[in-house]
Amino acid sequence: MAACGLDFGTSNTTLGLPGRAGPVLAALEGDKTTVPSAVFYDRTGIARIGRDAVRAYVEGEDGRLMRALKSVLGTALIDETTNVGRRRIPFREVIGDFVTTVKTRAEADRGVALTQVVMGRPVFFVDDDAAGNAKAQEALEGVARAAGFSEIAFQFEPIAAALDYEQQVAHEELALIADIGGGTSDFSIVRLGPDRRARPDRADDILANDGVRIGGTDFDRQLSLGVVMPLLGYRSPMKQADRDVPSGYYFDLATWSAINRLYSAKTVREIVEVRREAAHPALLERLIKVIEEQRGHTLAIATEGAKIALAEEGRARLDLSEVEAELDAELDRAGLEDHTATLARRIAQRVDICLAQAGLTASDIDAVFLTGGSTRLAHVRSAILACLPAARVVDGDTFGSVGTGLALEAGRRFGG
Repeated sequence: MAACGLDFGTSNTTLGLPGRAGPVLAALEGDKTTVPSAVFYDRTGIARIGRDAVRAYVEGEDGRLMRALKSVLGTALIDETTNVGRRRIPFREVIGDFVTTVKTRAEADRGVALTQVVMGRPVFFVDDDAAGNAKAQEALEGVARAAGFSEIAFQFEPIAAALDYEQQVAHEELALIADIGGGTSDFSIVRLGPDRRARPDRADDILANDGVRIGGTDFDRQLSLGVVMPLLGYRSPMKQADRDVPSGYYFDLATWSAINRLYSAKTVREIVEVRREAAHPALLERLIKVIEEQRGHTLAIATEGAKIALAEEGRARLDLSEVEAELDAELDRAGLEDHTATLARRIAQRVDICLAQAGLTASDIDAVFLTGGSTRLAHVRSAILACLPAARVVDGDTFGSVGTGLALEAGRRFGG
C-alpha cells in the first residue's frame, strides 16, 4: 500500500511517489516519466495510451484518437458519450481508462499497490463558475475512485509546483509560481523557506491563487485558425455577397477536444451543400477530405509540432501533404506571436490579480518559478516576467515539477 501524487494534465501526465530519499516520478511509458494524455481505441474497443496511441493514429490504424481529455472536465461533454467502433463510451470512461492504465503502469514500475492519491487540479477548471469547478473536481474524484484509489485528496497545481521549488530554496522568500500548461494557466504567491517545509499546515503561506482557462491547446487552436484553416476554406467567401463559409466546422477542427464530433456522415453532407455555394469550392474539397478520412488530429499534431519548433528554433514548416500533395505553410515566430498575442496578455493579467489578492507590489516578489510546457513560448514568458521585472527567474522541470510536488504533498498527507 502506498501514496502517490497524480498530475493528470491536458497534454501530459506524470505520477510521483514520496520516499526517504525524496520524491520520484514513475516510468509510465517505457523509460519515460511523462505520458501524453491521449487514448486510442481500435475498432475492437481496446484502449492504448500515450505515444503509442498517437503512433497508432498517425500510422493509419482503424480507430478513434482522443487528446486533451482534461478539457472535458467542467463542460457538458463529461456527461456525454462518444462513438468507439460499434458502441458509445461515456467520456468519464475514456478518462477512467487513461487514469487506470497510468496507475497500473506506475504500480508495475515501483512494485507497490497505490491506494492513496493527491490529484493536481487547476485553480479554475472553468472560469467564473463555482458550480462548474465543483462538478469538475467531483468528476475527477469519481474517476480516481473507479481506478482503484481508496483515499483521494486534491491540491492546486501551482501549489504543488511551489513545493517542488521549495526543495532548492536556501532562505525564506516570496515566490510567484506560474504553471502554464496545456489547458490552464495557474498562478500562486507562496511564502517558502527551509524552516517552513516541515510545517503540517501551510495554509498561511499561500497568499494568493488565481488562474484562467488558457493553455497550450488554445495557442494550437489560434495558430491553426490563423494558418491552417484558411487553406481549407475558413473565412473564404460564398457566392452570395457579404457571406463567408460557416466557421463552426473550423473551430471544432482546430480544437483538440472537439475534433471527433465532426466525424459523421451528417457533417460531410452539410459541407457538400456548402461547397456548392462556395466561391472557392476547391478549399472545401480539402475540408471534406480531412473529415471523411478522419485526419483532423493529423492537422492538430502538425500544428502543435510547428508551435514547438517556433518556440525552439524561430521558424517552422507545416507539412500538409496528407491533405493535398505539396500543400504546406511556412511560419515564423513573429507570426505565432501575432496570432496568439491576446492569449499571452490575458495570461499575464493574472499576475496583477494575484498581487492584489496578496496585498503586495511587484517589488515584494523575490522569485518567479516557471513550469509547464507553454512557458517555452517566448512571448508568454516575456509577458509574465514584465509584470515582475526585479524578481529572480527560476525554471522548473517543464513537465515534472507538479508531479514531484504532488508526491511531496502525498507524503505529508498520507505518510510514506
